Amino acid sequence: MKRIMLCALIGATGMTLTACKDKPPFNQIPDFIRGDINQASYDGITDDLLTAGLGASGLASTPAPAFTDPLNPTAAELRRLAIYNNYRALVDTVPGGGYGTFFGPQVGASGEGLIPGDEFIAYMSVPGTGVPVTVMAQVPDSFDPDQPCMITAPSSGSRGIYGAIGTAGEWGLKKGCAVVYTDKGTGTGSHNLATNTAQRIDGTLTSSDEPVQFRADLTDEQRATFDSNWPDRFAYKHAHSKANPEADWGLHVLQSIEFGFYVLNEKFGRELGNGETLLTITPKNTVVIASSVSNGGGSSVRAAEQDTRGLIDGVAVSEPNVNPTVDRSFTIRQGDGPVITEHSRSLLDYTTALAVYQGCANQAPAIRDTAPLNAVFNPPAIGENICNSLANKGLVTGATLDARATDALRILNEEFGIQPEQNLLAPVHFGLAVAPSISMTYANTYGRAGVEDRVCELSLSATDTAGAVTQLAPTVEAALFSASNGIPPSAGVNIVYDDADGQPTNLPASASPSSNQLDYGLDALLCLRSLAQGSDAISGTDLEGSDAELATAIAEGIAEVRASGDLQGKPTVFVTGRADAILPINHTSRPYFGLNQRVEGKKSNLRYYEILNAHHLDVLNGFAGVADRYVPLHHYYFQALDLVWANLTEKQALPPSQVVRTVPRGDIATPLAEANLPAINPAPDAADRIVFADDQVQIPE
Repeated sequence: MKRIMLCALIGATGMTLTACKDKPPFNQIPDFIRGDINQASYDGITDDLLTAGLGASGLASTPAPAFTDPLNPTAAELRRLAIYNNYRALVDTVPGGGYGTFFGPQVGASGEGLIPGDEFIAYMSVPGTGVPVTVMAQVPDSFDPDQPCMITAPSSGSRGIYGAIGTAGEWGLKKGCAVVYTDKGTGTGSHNLATNTAQRIDGTLTSSDEPVQFRADLTDEQRATFDSNWPDRFAYKHAHSKANPEADWGLHVLQSIEFGFYVLNEKFGRELGNGETLLTITPKNTVVIASSVSNGGGSSVRAAEQDTRGLIDGVAVSEPNVNPTVDRSFTIRQGDGPVITEHSRSLLDYTTALAVYQGCANQAPAIRDTAPLNAVFNPPAIGENICNSLANKGLVTGATLDARATDALRILNEEFGIQPEQNLLAPVHFGLAVAPSISMTYANTYGRAGVEDRVCELSLSATDTAGAVTQLAPTVEAALFSASNGIPPSAGVNIVYDDADGQPTNLPASASPSSNQLDYGLDALLCLRSLAQGSDAISGTDLEGSDAELATAIAEGIAEVRASGDLQGKPTVFVTGRADAILPINHTSRPYFGLNQRVEGKKSNLRYYEILNAHHLDVLNGFAGVADRYVPLHHYYFQALDLVWANLTEKQALPPSQVVRTVPRGDIATPLAEANLPAINPAPDAADRIVFADDQVQIPE
């Protein structure tokens, strides 16, 4: 047996692979790869795949790693900070919250958990758009070509290529598996329209005509005109690519797997006899688990549905953003609570509702003083202004603030299917601009709008302390690849309401023209709501002209991302927190489970585990008031991966769908213990089982 020679051009900073001839499938550069494949090796001492040389303690420590020259960070420095920020954005690293005990690089590993190996990064293309998608494969030195395995790690949210490093990345690398990542056509991908500056694949900035992650589809003349009218604005890849990348998220994951097989065969391919017969690492001899969390989890689910080549063996995802095909032939019910018939609303539908009503609902007596961090993130005066504006428009009822806020909360709970368990965390998410940012980005992307369209008079720019548009500091822009989550407000780039009373203003500090008071730019949020529902959010009348055309385009874009529910019998585990206030469970995991039962019936291998006292953003568990009430969903995500792995490699049965009854620790000073985190039960009591019966998804209380 002899090692295959890589067809390669050796460079000073690494290796650039070029195409080799006469190789069978999975040992050829896939035809969707654009340009060079950049390869780097990490020794696991000075640098590594998982922690960028920081180790477990470095990931948990502050301050963040710094640049030697803040105006000109190196690619290695940008990578290190990107891994640091992306890890900490999804995982609670505060002592006592489970880091270093139940999860973390050092758990089940020696020392600081540094993992040596090779990293391969490239651009890939998808049909119908010229906007590149980033793909990466990490191969740890512990990878065993005789027992190959691969884990997919599409980024969560709108994050870049390292957006799943601390979730699927950690589990897969520690298992000795290759991990394949994609930014899903989202990622940082920012384009400074004033300077024409954008990020190369390694995050460094350029204004020259060379491959970059994203530039808006504008000629130089069009860009100059736009900048003259709307100076210092940015275009972002997810919002402004005109590609609706979510429609292809499943394809992105499947392509990342194919790229992973190519990389593995370049490293480990073998020849027999005279070298004419090449044995390859193939889907038939490799365990492949499609995985990740949130948007990344939804991407892997879509990939499993679309897998026609047998690339994927199993699926393990956490809090997946799935938009199930609407099937109202079944209902959802939790305990003896109300029967949910209007489930499976789209992400844009329920998120624009949260954007419009949550600012007022934050002041409802039921949650005003009990929701953690509510007063910190949501000034009561602005909440009252929002309530007054909604009342003046006839959208909430009541003569007092308490009555109006209570009605806003009722609308969200009763009309939009937001579970009461999600009420306590919704205020902090609104204070962090989660719903407005999702509403703005997804209205643009579903409608395939460009930055020049300024949908609902919204744009993206840095703002000063008064909320006015300003230039982004050069040092901040230099770090965008590492600091941005790809969906402003993030890393110094904010949502600007161009039609705000007075002047273009940072959205949270905006006064609507219709109210002349600070109400979080409610007019802009109502515009987004109108586009989502396809009619005027205030009057209910049909939209006209360009608004009607955009609403139709948005509806078509949403239809393109609907999930089929057909997992083709693949063993699959969903874990979702009941208190998820970003992706409400009555529109995501619960109806997907029901749809899958409708589509696959007895052939279904999907298991759904709903975790009590768990929510979407574990990083918030590092704060008092949140840590007291909630446990890390991340812990159960790793259990999901363990269960699917055991099913695929040892034929262990997946436990039945169930509610997992965790025990909050009650005080941030009390470390989490095993008693707080009961394992998913292989034989749950009947009272804990989630079942599909009598045309209903039945969830125990």
